[in-house]
Amino acid sequence: MLTLALVSVLAAPAGWKLVWSDEFNGRGLPDPKKWGYEVGLIRNKESQYYTKARKENVRCENSRLIIEARKEPFEGAEYTSGSINTLGKFTFQYGRVEVSAKLPKALGTWPAIWMMGEDRPEVSWPRCGEIDIMEHVAHNPTQIHATVHQAKDGGGFWSKGGTMKLPTYGDEFHTYAMEWSKEKLVFFVDDKAYFTFPYEGPSKWSFDRKMYLLLNLAIGGTWGGEKGIDAEAFPQRYEIDYVRIYQAVK
Repeated sequence: MLTLALVSVLAAPAGWKLVWSDEFNGRGLPDPKKWGYEVGLIRNKESQYYTKARKENVRCENSRLIIEARKEPFEGAEYTSGSINTLGKFTFQYGRVEVSAKLPKALGTWPAIWMMGEDRPEVSWPRCGEIDIMEHVAHNPTQIHATVHQAKDGGGFWSKGGTMKLPTYGDEFHTYAMEWSKEKLVFFVDDKAYFTFPYEGPSKWSFDRKMYLLLNLAIGGTWGGEKGIDAEAFPQRYEIDYVRIYQAVK
């Protein structure tokens, strides 16, 4: 948890109190008390190997988190990258997630800010629910995506989402946020709401559980690689200025 001194410095939006954050003010690897790693070739037929505690792929630098994808052979993969998460370190139910980030531009990159239920190891995906606060695929460069995924009765899953145009995604830092309550999920870019997912009954709502946060930079895969990968453009950096999580003031 944050010290009271730091909490007082970071002014919370009206109606919210800060409960967790990382400003990435250290040097080297991110704080191991806050972040763990996914390791390996994980999902979606992606081309990168996610490494563990390797500064070439994940590091704090100039008060920012850098997730860097590199073209290099590693454990049978053609690329390396990073995926960090708060599973087992910090989970929460309801609140506001806010991340300031600048995204990579190269064809084949697929950065994300997302959440899954902390019970994923027990119930598996999609039963755990998934909230994608921000996804971007460089072959559709001006679009920012927000999506929810959850299990269908009888098997499989369904998804619903929205998009927002953002031409300066790779030139400037923008704030990607999501507000989560019992009634709805609302997604924002720079405090402009562009997608709302309302509660429509328990069979259509997997988001009544504690969840954890993930930050990753995928390369290629079933969506990110639809139009190929520009191998000459690497390394590519996904830069994150801060992560802040708030809960409503009661």
